[in-house]
Amino acid sequence: MLYIPKIAEGEKGWLVVVTSLIQSIPLEDPLGAAVITLLLDQCPLPSKSTTLKLTKLLKLSKDGCDGNFKSPRAQRNLCIILGCLAEKMAGPSSISLLTNDVLDYLISNMKYSDSPVVILHSIVAMEKFAETSENKIIINKVLQSDPENLLMSLEKWYRSRQAEKQEGRKFSYESVDVNGLNVMLNSNDVSEYLKLSADGLEARCDASSFESVRCTFQVDSGVWYYEVSIVTAGVMQIGWATKNSKFLNHDGYGIGDDEYSMAYDGCRQLIWYNAQSRPHKHPCWKAGDVLGLLLDVDKQQLVFSLNGNSLPANKELFTHAKFGFFAAASFMSYQQCEFNFGAKPFRYPPKTSFKKFNDYGHLSSDEKVILPRHMKMALLQKESLPEGSCTLCCDKQASVVLWPCGHKGYCETCALQLERCPMCREPIQERRADPEENTDRTITS
Repeated sequence: MLYIPKIAEGEKGWLVVVTSLIQSIPLEDPLGAAVITLLLDQCPLPSKSTTLKLTKLLKLSKDGCDGNFKSPRAQRNLCIILGCLAEKMAGPSSISLLTNDVLDYLISNMKYSDSPVVILHSIVAMEKFAETSENKIIINKVLQSDPENLLMSLEKWYRSRQAEKQEGRKFSYESVDVNGLNVMLNSNDVSEYLKLSADGLEARCDASSFESVRCTFQVDSGVWYYEVSIVTAGVMQIGWATKNSKFLNHDGYGIGDDEYSMAYDGCRQLIWYNAQSRPHKHPCWKAGDVLGLLLDVDKQQLVFSLNGNSLPANKELFTHAKFGFFAAASFMSYQQCEFNFGAKPFRYPPKTSFKKFNDYGHLSSDEKVILPRHMKMALLQKESLPEGSCTLCCDKQASVVLWPCGHKGYCETCALQLERCPMCREPIQERRADPEENTDRTITS
């Protein structure tokens, strides 16, 4: 794997690497999609001319692609690569990559493919192209000019007559029933690219980063239990975390990667704590499996179970954390699962007595609203921040200078959570009060 980026340094080598990934990564391997994403991330970015040569080599069109890439495996991998390139080359390069042939190919997959996985990754690829505004305009024009509504062609995959009522329908957050839901995944305590369902119980990651989320309810004592239904069988780290646990999505740090969180990884068959892993004896999880998570704060132990089969209790998490625990999870690319905090019956409840999150949590009607991403971004653009606000939390006043680099614009709370400067990535030795406050005190030595 170390030699692949070297092979891809030239145009010819890059094309060989990409076509090899398309043809060789198996469809059934739960790590397949993540491997493609990670390898592309390590390879040099191609030029515009190189990406155009790739699309010509693949012979993409409304009739499909070259015969060597017709299998569902190859087409899934092809769509992943198109999406990754669109994400990494956002801007003019992404615009040049979205040729008429590429767009026709993705649309034809959504209309005529018999493979759900190819349809799904075609949708995700188009979504990533649409991150560039010019591409979004082009995609909308093409879809609106098509006499056959693309969503109608996808209706056969959804067993509900409601799917026929696409034009002018309400957004899901306006129509989903959240009555009886007292605990959800927290849309205000989530890394930037994770997708949450309108009911706040399902999460999916389609980004190339390691996205994380905590729930809305904190536990400090007693015995608590929740379940997670596995939708995709890839890399996810699901468990428990406090507020001190860091979400460093672009650095690959998530739940189980610091001393304030612990997680179960059913794909790689590992238990994670403080960025260290050890194997467990459960088989690899698969779609449809149910992960159970039991936390006994009083006895300072937690237990993971898969389909009712429990592992021995773990105690390491309580070395540094004694209270303030949240249900939490981190997701690699193209992973998805559904949480049950007790609003519906558990599939494999433990034999010991326990409390349900949903019986003790409370959310106001406003707190239950999870807006679509574009609406949330529009609201953020309308907000005006006080001058001198912290550039990270946008809540407290910026009052700290990072030393030795000298960058500033952070409040004391955020500065204490940083190990490297977000601007230059230099290690932080000191956090000093801003001289404009007429003090030279040091926040930390």
